[in-house]
Amino acid sequence: MNSRALFLNTPPLKLFFLASLPGAVGMLASALYQLIDGVFVGRFLGETAFAALNLAMPFVIINFALADLIGVGAAVPISICLGRKQDKEANNIFTCACLMIFAAGIVVGALLYVLAPALIAAMGADGDFARQAVAYLRVFALCSPVTTIVFAVDNFLRICGRIRTSMVLNLLMSAAIVALEFLFLARLHWGIWAAALSGCIGMGLSAIAALLPFLLGKLQLRFTRPRFHAAMIRQIVICGSPNFLNNIAGRITSILMNWLLVRLGGETAVSVYGILMYAEGFIQPLLYGMCDSLQPAVGYNWGAGIFSRVRAIERCCFAASAVISLLSAVLLFLLPRQVTVLFMAGAGSQVLEMAVPAVQLFALTYLTRWFSFSTQSYMLAIEKSIAAAVISVSTALLFPVLLVAVLWPLGLTGIWLNFALTSLLAGALSALVLLQKRRELGRADQPIEK
Repeated sequence: MNSRALFLNTPPLKLFFLASLPGAVGMLASALYQLIDGVFVGRFLGETAFAALNLAMPFVIINFALADLIGVGAAVPISICLGRKQDKEANNIFTCACLMIFAAGIVVGALLYVLAPALIAAMGADGDFARQAVAYLRVFALCSPVTTIVFAVDNFLRICGRIRTSMVLNLLMSAAIVALEFLFLARLHWGIWAAALSGCIGMGLSAIAALLPFLLGKLQLRFTRPRFHAAMIRQIVICGSPNFLNNIAGRITSILMNWLLVRLGGETAVSVYGILMYAEGFIQPLLYGMCDSLQPAVGYNWGAGIFSRVRAIERCCFAASAVISLLSAVLLFLLPRQVTVLFMAGAGSQVLEMAVPAVQLFALTYLTRWFSFSTQSYMLAIEKSIAAAVISVSTALLFPVLLVAVLWPLGLTGIWLNFALTSLLAGALSALVLLQKRRELGRADQPIEK
């Protein structure tokens, strides 16, 4: 079955399972690799190396965020063009996006390599701590042109109906990185630069394997002579901005939270915050992988004008997101001690005393988080990028910062409550966005259903 038939003719519920489950599994595999990366560095290289990795990581994420902006931004118009049977324009956007990611990788990688010592010094690091952080960042900077495309090409494979291929490549990439990192650190006893190198090798090999069928002309999307124009570039940037802004805003919020936690509760509070972020690192990829995997299907049907199928597909996405989110809330609320020990095996009574109520308050986040997450994905898939960006930035930055001031009298309890109340406000905002768009989408659907 070709991708057009898959996305336009498959019953919505069946399509949901065909597309979303492999996407969620693939994203979870990537999340597990990141967790194991931290465990290996901390265990085999020590506390200084672990701290250096975390100091350099925001800059690595920003580097990938730029590629993600182009990849996600291109995936939306590509899907819509294919739904409208505008294959030539879809191929042109695909080709231009790949070239833009490669060029951005060269430019940003070069800047990060040159500026790495200054950036790390500006964070307050010196001595061996700074040296290791610079080494880690510079490896990713050098490999940037061949690694940053890996997450974009994942989207392109799903657009072409190669959903299982995308999942398998993500699983193999994560397995390869973990195996290489164990070899480099545990057996060869190389330094922190080898941890970064293992990630780059795994991502590079995965990117090559993913691009190969496109290069051989075996998929619906094909490389063509690129025709760059301002309207296309603007469309890519607009469609990719919600994800990009979410990444950047999230980094800013994390820095602010850590700054506050050091002053309110010291290292213990920062450790508890880390537990919450690791817990989110398991739940968030499931939601993102599931919703993001449905984007090509929504885009195809939106481009083809079959708005009733768009709504049917999105109903599946909303329902499944709710189930995952609510189950996560229940597990976190009932098993806070077990969650803490999972990430901090040697947690003492002081950590447990702070962590148990923190995890339970954090669990309330997922009573409503599914709604704003699904709405943001829906708005992005139908090219309502401004609405998606408003939800994204509000959730990642505006609401958390506002609530810091409102909840300040509660101390650490206010920090832990911040997540749940941010999610509640984001849900309310998402409801307003959906109500605003409902009349417009209803009018658009009328000619189709007559």
